[in-house]
Amino acid sequence: MPTATPGTATRILDIAEHLVQVHGFNGFSYADIATELEIRKASVHHHFATKADLGARLIERYRERFAGALAEIDASTTDAGPALERYVHIYGAALRDDRMCLCGMLAAEITALPRALRNALRRFFDENETWLARVLERGRRAGSLAFTGKAPAHARLILSALEGAMLVARSYGDVARFEAGAALLLAGLGVNVRRRARARKPARR
Repeated sequence: MPTATPGTATRILDIAEHLVQVHGFNGFSYADIATELEIRKASVHHHFATKADLGARLIERYRERFAGALAEIDASTTDAGPALERYVHIYGAALRDDRMCLCGMLAAEITALPRALRNALRRFFDENETWLARVLERGRRAGSLAFTGKAPAHARLILSALEGAMLVARSYGDVARFEAGAALLLAGLGVNVRRRARARKPARR
């Protein structure tokens, strides 16, 4: 088999991320990664000594990318409605690509994960809730959103609803289920969701 190249670590992460998003953290082994990349299993261990090390880096990289996506939303609009729509689109895009939220998939296996990974997952969710709460409060002050109670509580509801909606939509192989639920969720806040015309691609079962 070919030996590892300087870009092997990134390729390992790419393959591992896809495997987690489709099969879950405990649904693949280092042998699966090695076979996919046509390298020795020892090469995978060279870059990530343990699966916990691999998982920690996966979450870190996913967090960084997600934070970048949120920063792009902030830079593109100050209107809370479109910001929330774009946030929902991040999840919908993953589902249409036959993938789940990486951290949502990992959270489903929380009891089997090392403590370090559990803490990293909570940090990801905390950061999302903080961002959502800020957008919600901004929208309420501007009069573009309407809701009662505290913004952090609604932020937790949105995040939980989207993660759960992805799982249910995937079980039916029906992305439209997710999109319809997300539209109702935003409509409840006063967001007039702009429907995008697209071919429906069912999620992989």
